[in-house]
Amino acid sequence: MDATDTKILMLLQENASISIAELAQRVNLSQTPCWKRVQRLEATGIIRKRVALIDPEKVGLGLTVFVSIETSDHSGQGLQNFADIVSAMPEVMEFYRMAGDVDYVLRVVVPDMATYDQFYKQLIEAIPLKNVTSRFAMQRVKSTTTYTLTPNGGVSSRRA
Repeated sequence: MDATDTKILMLLQENASISIAELAQRVNLSQTPCWKRVQRLEATGIIRKRVALIDPEKVGLGLTVFVSIETSDHSGQGLQNFADIVSAMPEVMEFYRMAGDVDYVLRVVVPDMATYDQFYKQLIEAIPLKNVTSRFAMQRVKSTTTYTLTPNGGVSSRRA
């Protein structure tokens, strides 16, 4: 990745629907080389997909819950089984296996507390768990999908 690829990625993260013509102009390339760079970034998996980001509250999904989970079964099959079950739950927006005092952290988005209660019951019935702790978000202070990149592919040392 060079500086031009980095500029392309930064612009696409801000607006994935930008036209190739405008993108090319903003990175100082003609359209064909710019399009080829975008295609290469997609083919190599640097660009995984392009999506529309929606406001969850405006579509009736006003409750965000961070769920910390400790499991009882740490075997390879147990981990895979748990990952398969939780990954299939549409309420789970993000799912991380952790180091430290918990095994997993989930970001769950639902309309309300009653729906979260149904999700919670489904989760604890699906697989034996040692401990489940739910933390309810009161306010989204910052939410971004944009990575700050440097030309070498790393992150900037700039502080926000």
